[in-house]
Amino acid sequence: MEITRKNFLIGGGMGALALALAACSGNSTEGSGTNGAVDGAGKTLTVLFSTKPQYPDEQKAWFAKTAEDFKTLTGATVQWETFPTANDEMTRIQTSVVSGTGPDVYGLGTTFTPTAYSTGAFVKLGDDEWKKIGGKDKFVPATLGISGPDKDNLIGIPFVSRPFVMAYNTELLAKAGIEKPATTWDEFAEHGKKMTEGDVYGLAIAYKDNFDPWKFIWGMSVQNGNPIIDGKTARVDDPTVANAYDAYFGWMTNDKIVDPAAVGWGNAQAVAAFAAGKAGYLPMTSPLSIPTLDKSDVKGKYQYALLPMVPPGETARPSDGVEAASILSGDNLVVADYSPNKDLAFAFIKMITDKDAQSEYYKIFGEMPTNVEAAEALQSDPLVAPALEAAAKSVATPFSGAWGDVQLALTNVAVQSIPDLSAGSVSAADLSARLKDAQSKSQAALDRAK
Repeated sequence: MEITRKNFLIGGGMGALALALAACSGNSTEGSGTNGAVDGAGKTLTVLFSTKPQYPDEQKAWFAKTAEDFKTLTGATVQWETFPTANDEMTRIQTSVVSGTGPDVYGLGTTFTPTAYSTGAFVKLGDDEWKKIGGKDKFVPATLGISGPDKDNLIGIPFVSRPFVMAYNTELLAKAGIEKPATTWDEFAEHGKKMTEGDVYGLAIAYKDNFDPWKFIWGMSVQNGNPIIDGKTARVDDPTVANAYDAYFGWMTNDKIVDPAAVGWGNAQAVAAFAAGKAGYLPMTSPLSIPTLDKSDVKGKYQYALLPMVPPGETARPSDGVEAASILSGDNLVVADYSPNKDLAFAFIKMITDKDAQSEYYKIFGEMPTNVEAAEALQSDPLVAPALEAAAKSVATPFSGAWGDVQLALTNVAVQSIPDLSAGSVSAADLSARLKDAQSKSQAALDRAK
């Protein structure tokens, strides 16, 4: 049964997600000029995006240029709003749902599109809506894989694709006698040991990041045959999940192949360590890191490879394991269902998903285009070839209104373990207790979503 807006509020929110029931700034009527363009003179379109801690100045400049272009195109003013963390996203949805006000356009991570869909708060995309943004054929088909529960019920318009890969320092691997990047998680750890020496570590891991930790756990678990959500049942308190956390935490506590400072790192700090030549592997990254790495000490000394696809403790993927190279990741754009500025919203989305805009966004931020023409232009670049392969081998997280809470529960296990990591170990008893709590919260979210 679809979650109602009332039940959504009673259930306490859906985890990390930027969606809100939006009615916004601007007048209540819209029109088109004589040339067919949307007339936004005197109106304001409010757009919510996540912050980019790696590129704050670049994002500020992009916001300004995009607003200027949209003003020229429609006469409307763009008002930008941002959120930095998953918890801030949750606050935004709760506040917006209660107040009935918020942005017209939301940029949200693809993994939260199911939760957005379950609220019934966003415009379902029909032929008219797709026509307004240039047609569905404008987008790489794979990027539409988590835009809705089926092809006839879509709300998410793909903005960027973010397939996850790992970067590796070619010089450090060669120095350690490693001929090719790891393909299993055990081999990954062994390579890390070979490259750890002095102030150089095998791995750069962002243990305190708001978004990275759960992706490792999800990937290792599905590779081990556990989808985390199995029908109406949560499988968070499961040996495959505990095994994944053991490996993930063990890189620091047992293997000693991660800088101890990484217990307090976000993704930006992990990228910076790799960029300084202080780590052999940077896992759970994407071409988003290219602009930073190409301005760093490792320029010309790094490549990307697929993340390992064999779970910890195994030499081959189990028969029920899934070849998950990455989550189906990126950002979708959704339009608030009762925004008074829908035509303006779709005009804005068309503008930033057209070929030239997408190509420019890739050059600035390194995020893969969802526009077919812009994406095809990258196929000849050997540096991003692994990311394109990862995109083809990506697996969508469950399309469930409960997924936001499940994702947050997986993240919270890592958050709650930070003090233990700082002290040097995460006990089996403490991990088990945290997983039981995460299981309870995840199952409750699933029960609400039935």
